[in-house]
Amino acid sequence: MASKAIIFGFLIVTYAVAVFASDPSHLQDFCVADPTNTVKVNGVVCKESEVVTADDFFFSGLHKVGNTSNPVGSKVTPVNVVQIPGLNTLGISLARIDYAPLGINPPHTHPRATEILTVLEGTLHVGFVTSNTENRLFTKVLQKGDVFVFPVGLVHFQHNIGHGPAVALAALSSQNPGVITIGNAVFGSKPDISTDILSKAFQTDKSIIAGIQAKF
Repeated sequence: MASKAIIFGFLIVTYAVAVFASDPSHLQDFCVADPTNTVKVNGVVCKESEVVTADDFFFSGLHKVGNTSNPVGSKVTPVNVVQIPGLNTLGISLARIDYAPLGINPPHTHPRATEILTVLEGTLHVGFVTSNTENRLFTKVLQKGDVFVFPVGLVHFQHNIGHGPAVALAALSSQNPGVITIGNAVFGSKPDISTDILSKAFQTDKSIIAGIQAKF
């Protein structure tokens, strides 16, 4: 920060000049995440390059079928910066989603990423809802090889409407896209959101809200 003064007759004007330097591009080949470092940054601190190995850029497991024996009938296998430290600062990640017959990936959002979904096996009914106040629903039935995009932050879902299992691969525009499953967040918060609030929000009886909360 530099300070300067200019004299105009008997008037002295003082102003400050601030200089900032940045570069939107990567300034190094990679920044492998070091989860043991306690320094807090927007992301993860880089590991020393001398100790980086090929395993920092590797993950094996997307060939494995996820266990869909749960109430919603789906299983997400993430591949983000937690699984591949080398994804740090690169702005991408993957996930495999397995669906039992009639299974769903419940309505949810990714607060930090757009998602592009490719169906590998089966038939999926997918959709997303635009923001308030329009709340417009866009839906599509996808077959093997079809691709659909869910814009960043919007509520979206997938439903297996086929007679057998389904599999999809999702690519996301963040190393750590995050996920907010609507039902879990609203009815499964810890501590619970007051039934007074939720009964008014959903225009229903408190006992119904309490019953839903009990399931989460």
